[in-house]
Amino acid sequence: MRVYLDNCCFNRPFDDQSSLTVRLETEAKLAIQEIIKEGHLSLGWSYILDFENSANPFLERQVEIQTWKDVADSFVKETPGILLEMNTMLSAGLKPIDALHLACALALSCEYFLTVDKGILKKAADISTVKILNPIDFIIEWETKR
Repeated sequence: MRVYLDNCCFNRPFDDQSSLTVRLETEAKLAIQEIIKEGHLSLGWSYILDFENSANPFLERQVEIQTWKDVADSFVKETPGILLEMNTMLSAGLKPIDALHLACALALSCEYFLTVDKGILKKAADISTVKILNPIDFIIEWETKR
């Protein structure tokens, strides 16, 4: 099973941890990374993750996140099909960068798209091509299936 974590998800451990929700999302995201390292999940990576991460003003965060590209089992560059799918996602009301991430996840045949972005999560019900979840909900689902 392959998952795609968007840039918000990768950055969650670097966010202010004073909120319980943020701390729980961080713990869930770190648990997902352990599951990936253990080989029970595959990770998809895209050119748009590279692009967004390269714009991170905090070099140490950028370097840490970029190490996950080497862990990923698949990578996708921009293609006409991805741009076409992005336009479909835009019609669901997503922002262009979010639509690109989702289009990349689909191109990588990811079964799950993991994010902490509330805007994407609110639109999840309108997108049936990939299961969009918050890391906490993914862990609950993962543990239920085990």
